[in-house]
Amino acid sequence: MKPTFVKKNYYILLTGLALICAGYLLMIGGKSEDPNVFNPAIFNFQRVTLAPIVCLIGFVTIIVAIMWRPKNESEHLNNG
Repeated sequence: MKPTFVKKNYYILLTGLALICAGYLLMIGGKSEDPNVFNPAIFNFQRVTLAPIVCLIGFVTIIVAIMWRPKNESEHLNNG
């Protein structure tokens, strides 16, 4: 019985998970010390643009990991 995932699938999957975690970590912050004062840091480039792009790349990477198939049978047997 052939396994569904080979080693390369797991590496790609873990890379995607790491990218998603990095994206969520980039969204952290921008809190105001005083709740009555607005802090414009919550709308900076890192939180509004960069973090969602990193998360999206991570989700696409996970899709690639699920869809990845070895090109030939010998690669499948060597990695599995």
